[in-house]
Amino acid sequence: MASRKEILQVAGREVAISNPDKIFFPKAGHTKLDLVQYYLAVADGALRGAGGRPMAMKRFVDGAEGEFFFQKRAPASKPDWIETVELSFPSGRTASEVVLRDAAQLAWVVNLGCIDLNPHPVRAEDVDHPDELRVDLDPVPGVPWSQIREVALLVRSVLEERGLRGFPKTSGSRGMHINV
Repeated sequence: MASRKEILQVAGREVAISNPDKIFFPKAGHTKLDLVQYYLAVADGALRGAGGRPMAMKRFVDGAEGEFFFQKRAPASKPDWIETVELSFPSGRTASEVVLRDAAQLAWVVNLGCIDLNPHPVRAEDVDHPDELRVDLDPVPGVPWSQIREVALLVRSVLEERGLRGFPKTSGSRGMHINV
């Protein structure tokens, strides 16, 4: 038996949501469709931060409490309205990564299980020149929040010495990004 799909009209496009009733947040009972609808409600803000940038897709296919994996390359089965850009890595490898520009594209990646967005600090139009600085405090398991806070305060001091200001935000399940 085929799983149920829901078709949403978003930004003039049809976006298929597979398994819309799949529970993504068990404690709250929120489904994949709930997550997509949330992202559509906050699309302007989400796109201000992630729009126009290639992104690695962090996919939680079994919901927020399941295992996740990073997918750099855009799926071959992507719709033709999903934009990609080729990135080159120091290893010599390349990846064609997704670039979000509108709410339909955002809904599409959320349907793939992307609970959080992970854009690169470069614009799709100029992937060789970062235009953002992010200090990523990504602790290994067992590092207490107090230590992350201590390092964040040290980063703040270093930035201030250079006339820069950082804006901290929590990231993932236990880390912090400091956007400069």
